[in-house]
Amino acid sequence: MTQINRDRLVEHFCQLIKIDSESGFEKEIAETLAEQLGEMGFTVHKLPVPEQYTNGFNVYARLDGKIEDSVVLSCHMDTVTPGKGIEPIIEDGVIRSKGNTILGGDDKSGIAAIMEAVRCIQAENLEHKTIEIAFTVHEEGGLRGSEHFDMNMIQSNKAIVLDTGGPIGTIVNAAPGQQKIVATIKGRPAHAGLAPEEGISAISVAADAITQMKLLRIDEETTANIGIVEGGNATNIVMPELKIIAEARSLNDEKLTKQVDHMIETFQAAAAKHGAEVEIESTRAYNAFVLDDAHPHIEQVKASFSAIGAEPNTKATGGGSDANNFNKLGLTTVNISTGMAKVHTTEEYIAIDDMVKVTEFVKHYLTH
Repeated sequence: MTQINRDRLVEHFCQLIKIDSESGFEKEIAETLAEQLGEMGFTVHKLPVPEQYTNGFNVYARLDGKIEDSVVLSCHMDTVTPGKGIEPIIEDGVIRSKGNTILGGDDKSGIAAIMEAVRCIQAENLEHKTIEIAFTVHEEGGLRGSEHFDMNMIQSNKAIVLDTGGPIGTIVNAAPGQQKIVATIKGRPAHAGLAPEEGISAISVAADAITQMKLLRIDEETTANIGIVEGGNATNIVMPELKIIAEARSLNDEKLTKQVDHMIETFQAAAAKHGAEVEIESTRAYNAFVLDDAHPHIEQVKASFSAIGAEPNTKATGGGSDANNFNKLGLTTVNISTGMAKVHTTEEYIAIDDMVKVTEFVKHYLTH
């Protein structure tokens, strides 16, 4: 078995992370990948996404195989900020950023692994499954690329997203749904020194509500958090209005609904008690998914990890990914680790050995 071309893998990864692609600005990376996939023999389609989310497009590509099976391999092309002018530094077998930006291994390590695996398969003239590629935009800003992915293109019934951390062999088979709650509390202004009793303090209403609210870890499947509080103009004015932005997540949709209802009712009760008004905007960011450990798709993924000497390990995660939307859209999807670490920070890094290992996994999975 020919080895993965380590140098080519690293070189391609470094080329991709040097292309600026913060969420919403994926045009250059999308064009680059569409062109590279075309050169590799894929049939490539540039799929439109609403303009408010990106100046780019989703990439769908297909390479027919002789093995009677197919799979969708998916990664997102965007990065979080600060992701401009990334300079990779390689030392002791580890790739990191210079320290003033993220690295972009989230999620370009997955893209590089998929494409290197296919290049090896082609170089060795190996028979493979039909390969479908789904590279998405604006994942970091709310999974918008996968939400708007044209599923009519997809012919396979299963997918692998390469977009999580942990040891190689990590398979995320459960992820929470998330609800966003924006509560705007409207009290009444008054001069804080002369006639405070004439006012209704929005912050007092909020404090009353929050002290009665179940927050943070609710149970092993459910969390809730108040992340942003905005309001107030001056110390001598009783605060007339306050905006609170919160979220709830759960692996169980019923529990999520119950937690969201509890949060909304608590805000409403506190507002009524103090004679204030509250406006609430509650939106589902994405749905939960839970796949059984014994699902045939997971069994197949585990088998390929075992074959390359990586210990397969299924787990639930607390975060959402494109896998949430693909599962919701009817495509059975797991999310696997590329070995990325400390993502979304300027300390982000990835070990080259891990990138090679996940590339070996993709190659094995596609050829068996």
